[in-house]
Amino acid sequence: MSQFAMSALSFSGHRLPFARVEEAGPVLRDTSTLPVSVIIAAKNEARNLPQCLESVRNFGEVLVIDSQSSDATVEIARSFAANVVQFYYRGGWPKKRQWALDNLPLRHDWVLLLDADESVTPELAAEIRHAVNNPAVNGYFIGLQMFFLGRRLRHSGATFYKLCLFRRGMGHFECRTAEQDDSMCDMEVHEHVMVGGNVRRLQHRLVHRNVDSLARYIQKHNEYSNWEAQVCGEGNGTEYNSLPPAPLGSQAQRRRWLRKHFLRWPGSSLAFFVYRYVFCAGFLDGAPGLIYCAFQGIQFFHIKAKLYEREHASPSSAHVVSEFHPESEPHVRN
Repeated sequence: MSQFAMSALSFSGHRLPFARVEEAGPVLRDTSTLPVSVIIAAKNEARNLPQCLESVRNFGEVLVIDSQSSDATVEIARSFAANVVQFYYRGGWPKKRQWALDNLPLRHDWVLLLDADESVTPELAAEIRHAVNNPAVNGYFIGLQMFFLGRRLRHSGATFYKLCLFRRGMGHFECRTAEQDDSMCDMEVHEHVMVGGNVRRLQHRLVHRNVDSLARYIQKHNEYSNWEAQVCGEGNGTEYNSLPPAPLGSQAQRRRWLRKHFLRWPGSSLAFFVYRYVFCAGFLDGAPGLIYCAFQGIQFFHIKAKLYEREHASPSSAHVVSEFHPESEPHVRN
């Protein structure tokens, strides 16, 4: 049964600001159910969501955090007995996934964060079952097996790890800037989860299908570059501590250190493309590898151009730019 509210509603005794929760019917689960709450961020993800939800059928709780999808996303989530929570972004912080962590009464002690275009392999599910029984660990990095334009990227620098499995209450997203609006996505993309205590890396990977169409890919990376330019222009936020750039730190810290020191160099966008395509052997990934590496360099250039605009545009011009918001599309990771 659906419940509606303009500003708040009750969900199992809790009040959720600016949300609508659509509870699925009772779910029969066997003794092999994984004691993990899965949070899936979605918007207009009817094409990707079935495969994602099918892969987490044996997880103890599945919640789809939707942003008023206009396609069949909600109906598909219901058909898999997932709980659907509508998130209404007002700008600022928190965004979708941190809001869910702060407000939803999760059933289990472990949380897995997924994008709708990601899926859990049986091998990864088995590894997660073992991992969550280790009392000495509070979080796990999981790698992404990247697919782009229908081809798996084995090179191109497309090896990413994200800290997306952690104990409830032990992890939160960094807040790098509170000055955000809906031109920068309503969900965390390049903000990273920070976990207190011991963290490790799992061996098996999530399957990540990066793009359905280049139009969507270009649009979402325009939003990402808006956010990056904002962060680079004003520095880190203060609500949560941010991961510090570090040449010998985690993958996210190393990438952040390189971006901080080389972003403003002349020719850095072209150098980034050459690094991905030549030194990371992107040419071995065929045409999808060339397109992927080229778009990575182009996004670098977009960030630089928007930083220039931010620093040199007149106040009236900057205001006009901040007021332009393209029509919303599904949000997927790079």
